[in-house]
Amino acid sequence: MDYTLAVGDTETSIPGGTGLLLLHPSIGETDRIDTDFLKTDTDRFLVVSTRTTAREVEQKLEHYEVDESSAEILDTLSVERGYSRRASNRVHYVSSPDDLDGVVRHVETFLADTSGKRRVSVDSLTEMAYYADVDRTYEAAAAVLDLLGEHDAVGLFHLSKEVHDEATLERFRNLFDGVIDLGSDGSVSVDLR
Repeated sequence: MDYTLAVGDTETSIPGGTGLLLLHPSIGETDRIDTDFLKTDTDRFLVVSTRTTAREVEQKLEHYEVDESSAEILDTLSVERGYSRRASNRVHYVSSPDDLDGVVRHVETFLADTSGKRRVSVDSLTEMAYYADVDRTYEAAAAVLDLLGEHDAVGLFHLSKEVHDEATLERFRNLFDGVIDLGSDGSVSVDLR
């Protein structure tokens, strides 16, 4: 199954199983790219949020006019921070941002329980590495990529290019099928392998 990819000035198609790395500046405006990715040519999508709470994700989706009825959100922050939380059919929680096994299990459940064109956004690998470590984050990303391949889904994984050294950036670049590079000036380039 092919998916439309409409990012910046690029519109093309990518096959199911494709994982894309979104490299961005630390203060880069990634919401526009993320929501364009999620709302185009999609039946269901999952946002794995290690950077913001489920409520903030819902506000982002509403602001960018993304169909929230297609959304599921995995909030990794609220339990650890003691925020109030309301689990529902659409909002789920793991105990902390370093519960990478829990994150992978939830992605697997989402993909197994849904059908049609599915997209997964992981926002962000940088936060995962902060709470866990780079090696565990890399392994979790690889596991999610395997799941995307098994279920003919596609994914977008955020990584800050100003936080990690060049060796780490290159390691993650090589894991993915393509890279979307967001410049500090807002320019966007897409490199698909």
